[in-house]
Amino acid sequence: MFQGTGSDVGKSVLVAGLCRALKRRGKSVLPFKPQNMSNNAAIAEDGTEIGRAQALQALACGVKPRTDMNPVLLKPQSDIGAQLIVNGEVKDSYNARDYQAVKPTLLPDVITAFDRLRAEADIVLVEGAGSASEVNLRDGDIANMGFATATQTPVVLIGDIDRGGVIASIAGTHALLPDDEKRLLKGYLINKFRGDVSLFDDALDILKDRTGLECFGIVPYLSEAKALPAEDSVSLESSKEYVPDGNIKIVVPQLAHIANFDDLDPLIAEPDVLVEIVPPGSSLPGDADLVILPGTKATISALHHFRNQGWDIDLAAHVRRGGNVLGICGGYQILGNSIDDPKGTEGPAGKVQALSYLDIETTITGPKTLAEVHGISCNGLGNVTGFEMHIGQTTGAGTAKPFLELAGRSDGAINPDGTVIGCYVHGLFASDNFRHAFLNRLRARERGVQNFQNTIETALDAIAIQLEEALDIDGLLELAANP
Repeated sequence: MFQGTGSDVGKSVLVAGLCRALKRRGKSVLPFKPQNMSNNAAIAEDGTEIGRAQALQALACGVKPRTDMNPVLLKPQSDIGAQLIVNGEVKDSYNARDYQAVKPTLLPDVITAFDRLRAEADIVLVEGAGSASEVNLRDGDIANMGFATATQTPVVLIGDIDRGGVIASIAGTHALLPDDEKRLLKGYLINKFRGDVSLFDDALDILKDRTGLECFGIVPYLSEAKALPAEDSVSLESSKEYVPDGNIKIVVPQLAHIANFDDLDPLIAEPDVLVEIVPPGSSLPGDADLVILPGTKATISALHHFRNQGWDIDLAAHVRRGGNVLGICGGYQILGNSIDDPKGTEGPAGKVQALSYLDIETTITGPKTLAEVHGISCNGLGNVTGFEMHIGQTTGAGTAKPFLELAGRSDGAINPDGTVIGCYVHGLFASDNFRHAFLNRLRARERGVQNFQNTIETALDAIAIQLEEALDIDGLLELAANP
């Protein structure tokens, strides 16, 4: 099991890279994360949802994602509350304090899922959540040491040297753990190292003296990780490298509770496309070719947040200039006339006026739609594949001019002059021909990235090769076999 000394230390990428490295060695390997908190989700093979990071790790293993790989998923809907999904099924929504009481009851589901995976594979790589040192949340824990002690799974810490304080974070985490948990803590990895590794030699001796832990390796800064889908919105807030230079400018307001923003990854991978994520407090630039309103876990809340930033005024100016707009899922709902949440499914019950760029109305009701989809765009941009993951029914005159035809049914809407488009389908831009045609409508261009999926596979292979060089993988395998 790989646990972090903090959030966003690179656990998901390292586990994915190790999954690929072990697969390249001929091992049968599966990923597992007991509890994940993320609004970036993916469709599992049984039509349920799991964290996007575990779907990526499954790809690294060469298998289809399944619910067992992430039995507990929390999808934040507010600063203090989240929707709880267990074994792929929505259970309820809880604030953070109430969830602490529910959490211990989920351990049997977590262990059952883990045991099923363990029975099928040579090795299961387990990813912790957040930080192993959050001892204030230790009671009833199922994500880190609570899971490790219940299953007697050996633990390796991951520390991120790029953010500073890595010696203190490892030594401090070790010091905070009780003796029974320290016995499961077998070593650590240093991640995101830049420069001369020999300069860390003295630190290894210090950590050995302080903790007795072995270092299983020092991982260099993996630039290829930028090609992989990010797990949560921390990456949007912290990574300036997320925005490349380009010729086509796409602007994306960072909506409250932004969801499935990996929809943007194929666009970011294009060498002639600039994707600018606009944080709260900043205006939407006036020189965009396209504004994308992405998905969000709480649409009405996101709409209020959008207006509070003044983005509604910026978007109106963009549309007056003839600018193009695309709304995906929650962003599609925001572009309509109204959003009604009569039962308070995503927040306080009520109906609000939306932005009225599309002649549609949305009611947040009914069962959650979870499905992989295939179809064709109605405006001549070619075939698409993707998935739907939403609660809400959208109707209105605007749906008579849909954006997509999906296996005999329509989806989305296009405004009369074709500049504002919306739909429910995530993952549109992973379809290479559709992406090229869509971008070519914005500005004539030569064909860019030919196969987005290949860029992910290539990145996983490159990361696996670097981990083989940087880590004592034989030692990790020995630890798993003889904890």
